[in-house]
Amino acid sequence: MSAEAADRVAAVGGSRPSTPLQTSWFEFLLDGSLLEKHLEKSNPDPLPVQLIIQFLEQASKPSVNEQNQVQPPADNRRNRTLKLLALKVAAHMKWDLDVLEKGLTIPVLNMLLNELLCVSKVPPGVKHVDLDLSTLPPTTAMAVIIYNRWAIRTIVLSSFPEKQTKPGPHQMNIIVQQEKEMTENILTVLKEQAADSISVLEGALRLKKDFYVHTLRTLDLLAADAAANGETESSTAGLRISADELHCQVHYDLGGIFFQHGFTDQPAFEKARDHFRQTKELLRKLDSTVHVHLDEKRLAGYWNACKAMTGDCEPSDPQSTLYDQINSLIRANNYQAVIEAFIKDNVSRSLPNHFRQSVLREFLYKVQQGESGLDLVCHKLCVCNAVRDALEGEVLSVRFQQLLFKPRKLMVDFILEVCTRSLEKDRPSETSRRHMANFLKTLCESLEDLSLVFVVSSHKLFMELLKEEERKVLVEQMRKRSATINLSGKPLPSFYDIPASASVNIGQLEQQLILSLEPRRIRQILIELHGMAERPFWRVNSKWEVPPDYINVILGIKDNLTKDLVYILMAKGLHCIAIKDFVHARQLFSACLELVTEFSPKLRQVMLNEMLLLEVRAHETMASEGSKERPPPDLVSRVRGYLEMRIHDLPLRQVVGEECVAFMLNWRENDYLTLQVPPSLVMNNPYIKIGQLLASTCKELPGPKESRRTAKELWDVVVQICSMSIQHKRNNDGRVGLIKHRESSMGIMHRSKFITFIKKLREPLVLTTLISLFVRLHSIVRDDIVNEVTAEHLSIWPSTLPNIQAVDVEAVAVTVKELVSYALTLNPNNQSWLITQADIYFVTNQYSAALNFYFQAGAVCSDFFTKAVPPDVYTDQVAVLCQFLREVDYMTAFKALQEQNSHDSMDSFYDYIWDVTILEYLTHIHHKRGEIEKRQIAIKAIGQTELNTSNPEEVLQLAAQKRKKRFLQAMAKLYF
Repeated sequence: MSAEAADRVAAVGGSRPSTPLQTSWFEFLLDGSLLEKHLEKSNPDPLPVQLIIQFLEQASKPSVNEQNQVQPPADNRRNRTLKLLALKVAAHMKWDLDVLEKGLTIPVLNMLLNELLCVSKVPPGVKHVDLDLSTLPPTTAMAVIIYNRWAIRTIVLSSFPEKQTKPGPHQMNIIVQQEKEMTENILTVLKEQAADSISVLEGALRLKKDFYVHTLRTLDLLAADAAANGETESSTAGLRISADELHCQVHYDLGGIFFQHGFTDQPAFEKARDHFRQTKELLRKLDSTVHVHLDEKRLAGYWNACKAMTGDCEPSDPQSTLYDQINSLIRANNYQAVIEAFIKDNVSRSLPNHFRQSVLREFLYKVQQGESGLDLVCHKLCVCNAVRDALEGEVLSVRFQQLLFKPRKLMVDFILEVCTRSLEKDRPSETSRRHMANFLKTLCESLEDLSLVFVVSSHKLFMELLKEEERKVLVEQMRKRSATINLSGKPLPSFYDIPASASVNIGQLEQQLILSLEPRRIRQILIELHGMAERPFWRVNSKWEVPPDYINVILGIKDNLTKDLVYILMAKGLHCIAIKDFVHARQLFSACLELVTEFSPKLRQVMLNEMLLLEVRAHETMASEGSKERPPPDLVSRVRGYLEMRIHDLPLRQVVGEECVAFMLNWRENDYLTLQVPPSLVMNNPYIKIGQLLASTCKELPGPKESRRTAKELWDVVVQICSMSIQHKRNNDGRVGLIKHRESSMGIMHRSKFITFIKKLREPLVLTTLISLFVRLHSIVRDDIVNEVTAEHLSIWPSTLPNIQAVDVEAVAVTVKELVSYALTLNPNNQSWLITQADIYFVTNQYSAALNFYFQAGAVCSDFFTKAVPPDVYTDQVAVLCQFLREVDYMTAFKALQEQNSHDSMDSFYDYIWDVTILEYLTHIHHKRGEIEKRQIAIKAIGQTELNTSNPEEVLQLAAQKRKKRFLQAMAKLYF
């Protein structure tokens, strides 16, 4: 007998209690009466919402045809029945959107309600806003109302913050991501149609008749095709919902959407207030609210918020006076009075906590928006709320605990004042006294400054509430803790000497853990968390990431607290480096190094490597911001040590080696790269190989011809990186064709990694060398002898390629553009790079951009055209620029001037032409075309005495220089 059979026999025999088997979804297909029986159970398994998910999931499964192609779900009897079953479950739940929204995801609920529209015979292809609800059958109108209620509720709910899901298995993550994308797409559509949904629901409020919604019976009738006799469309079919019940629910839903709109459209708060007022009035009017599903506490919160935002108050509302008083004080900027009101409320406890918290959030928002002088108000309100929480035995807020990290004496004095004034004056209750005593003890434990601890412990209230023995024990603990901290001579106190503070709940501690950047505080929080629950807290924030190279080593740490601490310290340090907060990164990494040194030589070396990368990036950041300070010899020595390091079984990050090589090139440590780096490293590390070739090539520039051997080696390596593997394949006609595989790099690294490496370089000669190499390679693969791109040192590179077919032309073109653009971000005034960029635009027919960069190059080398532009700067421009050449290019100039369809405003530049031959030609063509006004402009220009050809040569040269300067300055104003 099998094990499974034995289990079944044992269960039947009663040797152990039997567990009822869960009913499978397909059983409801086989037995039409099973669903109602199942739903009538007190604890049905599966639950109704789970049944809806199962039915719709099965009905929406794609099918596969005979050719093994995936097809949309079939429209067959099985799938139609499954969808109907899902609707029947929702009908049993009386279409309660509160329950459906909690149990179903947005995509599933969207599918369910669209199916409801379909079976309710809502006209397809017609916008809901264009339907007249009063003329539709009752169940059809109700289906439209339910769908549009859900639409605006979903928009409101989606704006609330959600707790981030923890990462799971890879396959599960893919499913979650797909569902997230579906949800975002649905929300986009709902938001686009929000105005229509609001109009539909406002139309529903104008209907004064009762409404009817589908029940299990009406859905059964639909399935049996009994709708032909009109029964399901009659006024009595379905579940009756009174007009007041529906209007109450719709007013509440509309109030929610208008309240959300109020943050961007202030008058919307007034609409929200009116809808919530109607909701409250209808709730009072209704004898029964069976079909009204709303959160009355949330309604009260909405109502108070609307009154605050609109400035309204109702005398009949017993709490309106106090609310209105607080809001009036805020509007009048009387902040001290707000603080006083909060302190008094600590005794009366009239204001609900959520209102007090919302006032604090409002002030914090004002601070974020840049309003000055409100920081102290926020701190004082936070203290008032903390004391109120303490008196009610609640957990202290994270914000208050952050306030205690480094408080001033004035703040401690204020805390004690609030504590004193918050206890009942006559005879405070024993509970209040006990809670206040605990608060004062927590305050002492949270303060690191011993002098502030004595301020608290010597206060009258402290002496009254705590017994003498309690006071002595607490003060002695504080003294010991202070001694432990002060005796530590290290820059960072040892982790094992830090006490844990008073505990708070896990959620708040996790929030502190996410926010904190202080290593000591991070460990303190983790100790408390591990005392409450044993789970991996390194997963608290999905944005905490450590490199994949290290993950196995870190997760292999056996002690869970240490594992969490190492992971979080490293992840936070890496994040700080990414945002260039190097101060905190050093603190976090130093703490992590101290920790791992105790137990893992491997992790110690990992941290030393990461700290090296930190210092390299910090120094490179300073250099990119203009610092000329060379790196200290110690840092250069550590970089060399890393490049030569060979430790067995040590995880190494490629980026560390990559940035170390870039660092050596940027600081011109060429002697090391060319002469001292071990040959084995050059063979095994592609970045060192490229670094050595670049250093050698730069070192030999300009150099004699025989020194170009290194340049040829660099050329070969780069050509291989930009090449594709080629396969020969015989076509159907028998001829052999070529197949190129762009993604399979033949070089020592992929092109994308090579580009990433290049963009870490900033040494001008290194970048000029690379630009020169790619310009030559680009020219060869383009094979255009007419339009050449110029660059420095082109002569050191080969002029031909033996296997040109293998080179990825597109990759070369993209790389040369990226490289020159990147170089110009580092130095936008490099004349050579500007000319190269201009030439690239010129040969790709982007003439406006080309002219822009030509003018920039001219401006750079002539002090913005106050001096003569060197003759080798400009080459092939037209008309006026043709005069700049050593030999005036009359053919190009005349050809340009003959164009009648140009839009270059050439006639406005005639005053800048100094070549008489060009001006005479202009006079001739304008006369020939009958352009009298333009001919007169040309004649006026040619008639200037300083252009007379009989003038001495120096006069003509002076006239030319004057016009060159004026022309180039005028053009430069047009372009930059």
